[in-house]
Amino acid sequence: MERALKSPHREPLLVVVLGPTASGKTALALAIARRFDGEIVNCDSVAMYRDFEIGTAKPSAAERAEVPHHLLDFVDPTASVTAGEYARQARRVLRAIEQRGRVPIVSGGAGLYLRALLEGLFPGPQRSEDLRNRLRQRAEEGGPERLHRILRRLDSLAAERIHANDVPKVIRAIEVCLASRRPMTELWQEGREPLRGFRIVRLGLNPERDALYVRINQRAAKMFEEGLIPETERLWKKYGDEARPLTSLGYKQAMQVLRGESDRKLALEAAQQAHRNYAKRQMTWFRREPEVRWLAGFGDDGAIQAEALAVVQQHI
Repeated sequence: MERALKSPHREPLLVVVLGPTASGKTALALAIARRFDGEIVNCDSVAMYRDFEIGTAKPSAAERAEVPHHLLDFVDPTASVTAGEYARQARRVLRAIEQRGRVPIVSGGAGLYLRALLEGLFPGPQRSEDLRNRLRQRAEEGGPERLHRILRRLDSLAAERIHANDVPKVIRAIEVCLASRRPMTELWQEGREPLRGFRIVRLGLNPERDALYVRINQRAAKMFEEGLIPETERLWKKYGDEARPLTSLGYKQAMQVLRGESDRKLALEAAQQAHRNYAKRQMTWFRREPEVRWLAGFGDDGAIQAEALAVVQQHI
């Protein structure tokens, strides 16, 4: 293990590992942490929730014991955490890691949360619970696509970036547009407070698409084999329909089995397809990120890890 020595004339290093689901971000982040005395900060929006394990592909207990991990399991399943709230907490964690003389490594696939952390978010208008309730009711009555059509009329660029099934984000975008009387994407460009005080190295995993889809299919199958449906049933009984992660990929399809709307085989195929679609959206988002050093492979591949470690070493 190498300790990253901080020069009094240089800002401390921050490593960001990004990429689509199942690309090996956890493995690469662990390799960097082992080599450079690092600590890992989660940037996966579902892994932030407590009790949800099988369907989130969180680091194992052994991996968490070996390398300190932060911002895992810190949100109650019936609560929510916005990108802005995540960014505030993550920035405090980054400062604490840096003060310990260690290298912070942000790892995850939640593009909006990562952007909030690194670039900041605009100071949006306050929430209106009355408006939110009315929009949720519209989504329940007419489906999420009905809300997405509203967003497309108000802000077509935001609609391109936010998937129709991500109802909470669609609702927030509509709320911002209506309250500010301007497209939300215009506000995104104003009033941001980017992260300062770090030299940021962005490492992006970009494996070949067909190989990635094979891994996605295998990982979804493994989740079902390891008990995703029983875990979902237990969490549903414990938290009820208010548990937000029950609508996320994998858990949503398991819930369809539990409600008698699908069988296990069809649910698995739907989960695999949903994860593949998600990976495609992630790469569309991440290609907009600035100054990414793209690595053409998986994060658990030795050659890719060697390439990544060499890049980080150049900035130590």
